Amino acid sequence: MTSDTEPHVRPAPLTRTDGDADAGLPAAVLWDMDGTLVDTEPYWIQAEHELVAEHGGQWSDEFAHELVGNALEVSAQLIIDKSHIPLTVPEIIDGLLGRVVAQVRREVPWRPGARELLLELDGLGVPNLLVTMSWRSLADVVVGGLPDGTFRALVTGDEVAHGKPHPEPYLAAARLVGVDPADCVALEDSPTGVRSATAAGVPTIAIPHVVPVPDIEGAVRVTGLDGVRAHDLLTIVASVRRGA
Repeated sequence: MTSDTEPHVRPAPLTRTDGDADAGLPAAVLWDMDGTLVDTEPYWIQAEHELVAEHGGQWSDEFAHELVGNALEVSAQLIIDKSHIPLTVPEIIDGLLGRVVAQVRREVPWRPGARELLLELDGLGVPNLLVTMSWRSLADVVVGGLPDGTFRALVTGDEVAHGKPHPEPYLAAARLVGVDPADCVALEDSPTGVRSATAAGVPTIAIPHVVPVPDIEGAVRVTGLDGVRAHDLLTIVASVRRGA
């Protein structure tokens, strides 16, 4: 974790120069990763069950669902508090990340419609930015399954001072490409992530997956991204943009 107020983020390589933005498209699309871009939440839940069981604790899917969308440090402390296993926060993070990275290396489980939308946006010149509370080691593996430059930059949980639901990750992402958060669209699957994006002033599309997302001001719920096209995004968030 960095202690500076400015998060440390490392831009992804650029492969093109963008022209003027299409008025019917967002200035940038800010993507959550776990549960939104890729269906890795089952990997995390399995890793939690395995790690806790190996150290003599008890775990449940109910507990696991409380962790969805959290910063890893927060999730690790919750595991300690609920299971009482004799590990430190860094030890739990290392144990979980190792298991999930290994799973993703075997198969990247793209969410329906997400990869197609991502590549369409990239082809239209819309900057995509990954905003995830997973750490760089996992994000790099996921992004490695895409053409170079698909993501303009990555903001990861180990490179910000404040994780979701704090607005910092989304503010950092918008700042990296020099756009107003209000002109972007965020894609999120968890209440924690939606609150982070909306607190940053980003019109947000919530795609509930493992856990439900309640009504949150500044967000619109959809059932999935399958069939959603790039020019649909501003239409979907039109009501919350008018409200802002």
